[in-house]
Amino acid sequence: MGVLRDNVNPSQRIEVSWSVPGITVTAELDDRNAGLARALWDALPYRSLQGHALVAGHHLFHVAPVHDLLHLHGTHRVDRRTVPDGTVFCSRLQHLGIKYGPLTEPMAATPIGRVVPGDLDALAEAGHAVWEAVYSSKKPVVAEVRRAGESGGHRIPRLTASAPEADALVGDVHAETERIWLEPPAELLDVHDGRVRSGAGSHGTVLTTMLFVNGETRPLGYNAYSGLVRAAYEGMPLPSLRHMARTLVAVPAEFLAYCGLEKLGQFTERLLDLLDGLTVREDFVAVMSHMALYINCLGGWNLHLFPWHLGEHLGEPAGART
Repeated sequence: MGVLRDNVNPSQRIEVSWSVPGITVTAELDDRNAGLARALWDALPYRSLQGHALVAGHHLFHVAPVHDLLHLHGTHRVDRRTVPDGTVFCSRLQHLGIKYGPLTEPMAATPIGRVVPGDLDALAEAGHAVWEAVYSSKKPVVAEVRRAGESGGHRIPRLTASAPEADALVGDVHAETERIWLEPPAELLDVHDGRVRSGAGSHGTVLTTMLFVNGETRPLGYNAYSGLVRAAYEGMPLPSLRHMARTLVAVPAEFLAYCGLEKLGQFTERLLDLLDGLTVREDFVAVMSHMALYINCLGGWNLHLFPWHLGEHLGEPAGART
């Protein structure tokens, strides 16, 4: 399952650029959480749908295609509210995050670097543009993260499993993740347009189904699958891992399939069918890691597509869009 080096060269710099508004900032990695910084560095370059915090404040985040983020433990933790603007974080939610202004959420976070001072104004401009995209326009903004001075690009690493059925599932989930990584999944577009084959949505409602899809997708990726990967790395016995997998993922996936995410339901049925045959820890990790990344990708798109502007009818204060 690999061993990462314990330190990172403080002089290593990354560039983060956004397709809209065409801004690039440079950040310097440091050694506060060297294992996380190394995992990110080794995964570069990549592109991802850029997201924006919807509750915490002035914070950018996106799903990073870095499997090791699911289990690596950050040793240096901070309260995000108290660190300087431009601080860059990696998290077990598979997020690369950047603070660009005031935050309200008292969340412990693991910093890996900081945007250089000369780029903070550009970072704030990018942050406001992304907020407009997520909250109002719904035009996707793509972030590219690369080593400073090097060319960009994109790839999603594929893990392997020794058991043929498990490896076939890994391959199919990987292929589907690549297909929807930078393009909105047709299933989610259908959900948001009220086209669900099962008829989900009492009395023909659409918002209710969208709300429950969002509420189930995020914890399934963030907590269930990422938690299973962490437990595997922390030594939980395989019989217990298999039992917990069946306990944690079956019901949410069944509900999400009913709500329109039928591909997720199909993948989950295949996983449950082969679960008892996952007798090699690395195979278990490979399957759960790819399911986590796939679902976290779905979650990112759902957060982007969701009609957050409907909150204006709930008495949002003037200027909520800015």
